[in-house]
Amino acid sequence: MRWLVTGAAGLLGRDTVTELARRGEDVTGLDHTALDITRPDQVDRAVAAHRPDLVVNCAAYTAVDDAETDEARALRINGDGPRLLARACAAHGARLIHVSTDYVFAGDATVPYPEDHPPAPRTAYGRTKLAGERAVLGELPDACVVLRTAWLYGVHGPSFVRTMLALQARRDTFDVVDDQRGQPTWSADVAARIADLGPRTGRTATGILHATATGEASWYELTREILRLIGADPDRVRPTTSDAFPRPAPRPAYSVLGHARWRETGLRPLRDWRTALHTALPLIRKETQGVRS
Repeated sequence: MRWLVTGAAGLLGRDTVTELARRGEDVTGLDHTALDITRPDQVDRAVAAHRPDLVVNCAAYTAVDDAETDEARALRINGDGPRLLARACAAHGARLIHVSTDYVFAGDATVPYPEDHPPAPRTAYGRTKLAGERAVLGELPDACVVLRTAWLYGVHGPSFVRTMLALQARRDTFDVVDDQRGQPTWSADVAARIADLGPRTGRTATGILHATATGEASWYELTREILRLIGADPDRVRPTTSDAFPRPAPRPAYSVLGHARWRETGLRPLRDWRTALHTALPLIRKETQGVRS
């Protein structure tokens, strides 16, 4: 089977290419310099040339705050780009896995959002990502998966986990938000699940799936766990509210996603966030130290 991964230089794109290659798949990864998904000619030419059985779209405009004043550009990348990819997939007989986000929801729930919960984005970023979801589902209804994820961290590239590791090395005490809840999710786990959805495994699916870790935490609770795992004192971090860190785009207070639809694929949801963090953190620290040296 042939795979084509867009946004291959990003956090999830890089892990997806690595995971597919590890499994012996025929995979091509294209970053923004190799493929601008907002260009119809480039999109059709790339899909026609590589003849993939499955395209994974990890390309996205992810600057949540900047999107508030640059929504048109965000919409081109997050809305128009996925539509072009879906049309090219339809024309060339490929399936599409499109990565989306928890920001399509309002973030004011008290129980996990099921896959079919009505979207109600409160930010420009969320609106543009929802446009991409609807474009893909409309253009390729029988051959696409919209894979929503959230609170991603990974070995490569910036993330909250890497920021907290750096912060604790510089400060004796520091404040972290405790009134936003979500599911810290290792990008490598999402990449593995993307690979599981390939034709070789027979675990094909369509529609919307939520690819986040199980369990939930606040940013403050996540930071305490990071400190505990590296042998530091968790009490060095102090809880605070979102008001202490005002942002142009409001952050969802509750970003916990439900995972009921995984049963239809014959796969379990991703593992618990603490278990994943325990595995990922030594790799992240090793990579961070390597970059410094």
